[in-house]
Amino acid sequence: MDKKINGQAAQKSFLGSILNMASPWGNGGGDDGKGGGPRNPWGNPSGGSSGGGGKGGAASLEELFKKGTGGGFKGGIPKRPGGRSWWPIILIAFIILWALLTSIHRVSPQERGVVTFFGSYSRTMQPGLHFSLPAPLEQVMKLDVEEIRTIDIPTGESEKLILTGDQNIVDLAYSVRWNIKSPELFLFQIAEQEETIKEVAESAMRAAVANFTLDDTIGSERTEIEQQVEQNMQALLDGYGAGVVIRGIAIKKADPPAAVNDAFKEVSAAQQTAQTYLNEARAYAQQLTAQAQGESAAFDKVYEEYRLAPRVTRQRMYYETMERVLSQVDKTIVEADGVTPYLPLPEIRKRAQAAAPQAVEAK
Repeated sequence: MDKKINGQAAQKSFLGSILNMASPWGNGGGDDGKGGGPRNPWGNPSGGSSGGGGKGGAASLEELFKKGTGGGFKGGIPKRPGGRSWWPIILIAFIILWALLTSIHRVSPQERGVVTFFGSYSRTMQPGLHFSLPAPLEQVMKLDVEEIRTIDIPTGESEKLILTGDQNIVDLAYSVRWNIKSPELFLFQIAEQEETIKEVAESAMRAAVANFTLDDTIGSERTEIEQQVEQNMQALLDGYGAGVVIRGIAIKKADPPAAVNDAFKEVSAAQQTAQTYLNEARAYAQQLTAQAQGESAAFDKVYEEYRLAPRVTRQRMYYETMERVLSQVDKTIVEADGVTPYLPLPEIRKRAQAAAPQAVEAK
């Protein structure tokens, strides 16, 4: 009988050890009230039949919250010694950090800092380390005054048609390069700064192109147009107080409208042909003029000689005239004693020239 009881006790002890191994918290005390494995961290709030968990175990979760918060969990942070809250210290630290971050400013060499006091302009910071009142009392806006900005007109592939001085239409595409000269004027004097600069550029370009013909606009006068547009834009923007400097205008395209481009090419080809003919006529006229001036100068020289010796000059002119006339006829006349008055030398020469090919063919 004792052996049977001992066997059942051993079996129960083995099963209890298995249950303690399966649970991560153990059994919390076992059947005998003394505990055989690791205790449950939450304890046994109801006491139960184990008997030993109420006194030796840890406090329950509810008791832990009550102990940490002083009666009920309210979600706050732990209090300082003496029961005082940490919130005043946290608030003071945040205010000090905020003041430091918004009061110290480093301005780069290419930048300028515009300071506003409650939204109104106060001063401009030069490059270096500066201090200001914390936000929102004073705010600092940094602007890059050395960056060259570019505005393309028109944007994309659209056309920008402008009327020329000879009542033609040209399609222009150009760009405007500019940068900031006075940051305070740039921010507070004009609204929508880039849009204003773009509209001023279009107005100045139309005014400049109206002084030139279509051929000049698409030809050799582009540089002059660019200079006029730059000067007009700078004058207009200075009048507005925009605080910017125009660095240059570049015309990238100057063509007739796409709808009449083929016809314009034909007209240009015809104009070039007409200009070629005009140039040839001018060259021929200059050649004839030079020849006439040479003959006139030669005649003046002969006349001077004639005035000095009229008889000799008349005789020389006679000989020269006869030489020119007789060189064009087929007869040669020799006036000398003992010589036949007429020798058909040209006729003999012609017959000899005509007989030479016939002799070659006979061979």
